[in-house]
Amino acid sequence: MSVLDVAKPAFMAEEDIVIFEDAVGKFFDEHAPEAVVATWRKNHCVDRSMWTKAGEAGLLGLSTPEEYGGAGGDYRHEVVLMEQLGLKGVDGFGISLHNAIIMPYFVHYGTEEQKRRWLPRLATGELVGAIAMTEPGAGSDLQGIKTTAKKVGNQYVINGSKTFITNGQTANLIIVVCKTDASAGARGTSLIVVETDGAEGFERGRNLDKLGQEAQDTSELFFNDVKVPTENLLGVDEGQGFFQLMGQLPQERLNIGVQGMATIERALELTIAYVKERRAFGKAILDFQNTQFVLAECKTEATVARVFINHCIELHLAGKLDAATASMAKYWVSDLENKIVDRCLQLFGGYGFMNEYPIARMYRDSRVQRIYGGTNEVMKILIARTL
Repeated sequence: MSVLDVAKPAFMAEEDIVIFEDAVGKFFDEHAPEAVVATWRKNHCVDRSMWTKAGEAGLLGLSTPEEYGGAGGDYRHEVVLMEQLGLKGVDGFGISLHNAIIMPYFVHYGTEEQKRRWLPRLATGELVGAIAMTEPGAGSDLQGIKTTAKKVGNQYVINGSKTFITNGQTANLIIVVCKTDASAGARGTSLIVVETDGAEGFERGRNLDKLGQEAQDTSELFFNDVKVPTENLLGVDEGQGFFQLMGQLPQERLNIGVQGMATIERALELTIAYVKERRAFGKAILDFQNTQFVLAECKTEATVARVFINHCIELHLAGKLDAATASMAKYWVSDLENKIVDRCLQLFGGYGFMNEYPIARMYRDSRVQRIYGGTNEVMKILIARTL
């Protein structure tokens, strides 16, 4: 039961979705308890076997059609997975990127041969996916990328470097954003798929030392004359990469909103439990009017956010979520997430600053939500264009 008094919308309350939610929760209870997640944080990487376990449990490719090895579900199943990751405190497992960002590129834009070649292996965990967009000199401005893919005979030769790549140390199938025609602007961008196992010229750089999300392997990647067949161009025609990216970014941004909402709910749940037990000056912290007012404000704002996120999910399921509304969800919920987690941490007092308490880790982990997927400042620009 959520700490918020918001009934599940009808589309999330269907019996099969509720049963699936219970199954996902039990999967994480068994395979990702706190001690295991703590080991991931210490190692700065989720154990590779976790991907195989998720594949065996049918949690990879949730919204991918069954004919390509997926579970044949829809975005609701991805939402359940993202929410359970947050509510259970399963830090750093990049499964939502793999499921709800990487695999849809193949579903929506891949040729039939590409779908049959890669999706079944992504669904079993044989392949772990990543997308290499960001470069040292190009973040939210995707038109500024410098990585090139030059066609030489029946191959592309890729040169360039990428950074801040989620699943970067683990992924062995990477969608690389490249310039196939540097003179054509956005129309010169293509997505090239690289299977990294045995790929000459491909190198992984550092597993980056981050402010938070210690369990997530976030890496530099280097492409030095990496050769792949021309059939690794995602889709049929060159120059479609920027439009393919723009087509998928609304879902990515909604994902960030969904993840932020789960963090907000977990922060409130942990904080309410703590202030009921912790005592000061002879009474529970919850009995102080300041505590009551802070949590009343947080619960109100969280309730508004939950209703809005549910609305966005419903729009997306109907194919009606536009880029501006997705940008609103991303920026507003991630801003609120940081605000509420900060206020909750304050109610823990000195213990909130201790890493053994989840609220401290949530405080650090939440900060990047306002940056990746396009900074919140860029989100406001996109929204402003609709004025």
